[in-house]
Amino acid sequence: MTKDFGLVTLIGFLVGWLVLIPAANIGLDLTPIVILNLIIGFTAMGPLAMLIMKKLAKRWKVMEQFGKFAAVGTLNSFVDLAVLNWFILFTNISFGLYFTLFKTLSFLVAKTSSYFWNKFWTFDSHTKVSWNEYWHFAIFTIIGAVLNVGVATFMVNVISPPVGVTLKLWANVGAVVAAFASVGWNFFSYRHVVFK
Repeated sequence: MTKDFGLVTLIGFLVGWLVLIPAANIGLDLTPIVILNLIIGFTAMGPLAMLIMKKLAKRWKVMEQFGKFAAVGTLNSFVDLAVLNWFILFTNISFGLYFTLFKTLSFLVAKTSSYFWNKFWTFDSHTKVSWNEYWHFAIFTIIGAVLNVGVATFMVNVISPPVGVTLKLWANVGAVVAAFASVGWNFFSYRHVVFK
């Protein structure tokens, strides 16, 4: 139990730092006090969310595991956003074919992180990392990637941003919507097939 709270605190801390990259890219004014509040706020939210999930798990056992999955998913969503926004910041390209390439690369980095966090913490798999398991993870992740990248690409390249929304902000909205679109698929496939 202490391990769980320690890990969600670490996840919150990492998210607090990772959120700075997309925030800077969309033009938010990141004063030292804003940065400090983001880091402290996300660090504090992790244990609070885990406490709530552990309370819910007394009624529905799966909620504790889903809480870990959600924490890992939050971390990896921000890994995805940070890498995507790093590419956008570096190239100043936030749409078109390059956006699809950037989103694919950011998704793959996040999913590699996801594999290890989910294997060893969320689903507490005591087996060694194996090609067979990783192959299953890769297959379901590829399906999730098609869903994730497809939704993000459709939103960014087909749907025009609302009036007053910049292309950089719209690229981030597309990435967040895509993350939510793939959450259910990922939890079900990882829980019942990959790490069962």
